[in-house]
Amino acid sequence: MSAHSPERIVLAKIGLDGHDRGVRILVHAMRDAGMEVVYLGPWAEIPEVVAAAIQEDADVIGVSSLAYDHLLVPELVRELRDAGFDGDVLVGGTIQAVDIPALTDAGVARVFHPGDPLEEITGYVREIVARRREGPDGVGR
Repeated sequence: MSAHSPERIVLAKIGLDGHDRGVRILVHAMRDAGMEVVYLGPWAEIPEVVAAAIQEDADVIGVSSLAYDHLLVPELVRELRDAGFDGDVLVGGTIQAVDIPALTDAGVARVFHPGDPLEEITGYVREIVARRREGPDGVGR
């Protein structure tokens, strides 16, 4: 993938969480920022997210959670890594502070909350994708 190609994001609501107003706003904000976004819709299953990440050659997977479906994210991260996905995983939504360490320990790069500016989220995605594409030796991938 060229260092100049748009960031590729797969966004999902996993588990039984069907409230997708917030993630739909994020889809539009990311597309408006020039990113390629695949939104899997509500009630996505982990194998579906993994398959989309690999098929779409995604840079980032974003999981939106209103209830407690973010507790499935450690399993998602394990399955993504087992499938060869080497991008970043982000979580956003109503996440209790007590749950954040389990997410970061599982490999989630960052947790966003309601009210975080859309520009902050898109800026962070651009930053982590650019860093990943640059590679550890400063040479583009």
